[in-house]
Amino acid sequence: MFTACVLYPIADSLWLSLYDWDGLGPKTFIGLANYIELFDDDAFYTALVNNLLWLLFFLLAPPLGLGLALLLNQTVTGIRLYKSLFFFPFVLSQIVVGIVFSWFYAPDFGLLTALIKTLAGAQTAILADERFATYGIIAAGLWPQIAYCMILYLTGLNNINPELIEAGRMDGARGCRLFWHVVLPQLGPATFIAVVVTIIGSLRSFDLVSIMTAGGPYGSTRVLSFYMYEQALSEFGYRMGYGAAIAAVLFAIMMVFISLFILHMFKKERAG
Repeated sequence: MFTACVLYPIADSLWLSLYDWDGLGPKTFIGLANYIELFDDDAFYTALVNNLLWLLFFLLAPPLGLGLALLLNQTVTGIRLYKSLFFFPFVLSQIVVGIVFSWFYAPDFGLLTALIKTLAGAQTAILADERFATYGIIAAGLWPQIAYCMILYLTGLNNINPELIEAGRMDGARGCRLFWHVVLPQLGPATFIAVVVTIIGSLRSFDLVSIMTAGGPYGSTRVLSFYMYEQALSEFGYRMGYGAAIAAVLFAIMMVFISLFILHMFKKERAG
């Protein structure tokens, strides 16, 4: 099943990237021509830079999620309700998140636009401005990602060994020292999973870009996955081979992080 559903599609996509094909007619073998064209394509570099921006800002999710987890890891009345409210963004569909944030950024009735107008006296259409559109979409993606990291850390905090906490206090550790030297090392597995999942999620971003801007304005918010869709499957493309070449580059980038994850798992098993 793994070979049929994972390995074969990967190999077939890599093979398809060597052809010129519209999805219906005969395939024409063109070798590395798709890759040569790709690395001379300005739109590809725009999408690649945007993916790097996604990656950079998405790495804020683990520390912010940890902060929320520490805030919610309290024994007070109604804490389960608070945890549910903070986790709520993660269970929402990305489509719903995209629509909600589109309303939030709307230039005529959006809350953020109204706030900016009140404070700065000027009205800004976030998603229609090339300078801000990508950051607006990234903010929408961060909202549920922080909630996911928060749950990982809450689980890790519940599994902390209380004897180590007491031992740290007996040695004089308090506040930040106790957290840094005793609590944080025990959250290592949660931190590793949060970082890896966040990195992969940032590179796979598609839904929010498609819903909120469709790659605009003027292609400024494209990411690699959306550009692949545009070239291979939209009415503007039907270039299956070129889309497969974009997918191959994205796959290679993701394999770097996946390989690091697998290497870490092997080292952990050997150490165990």
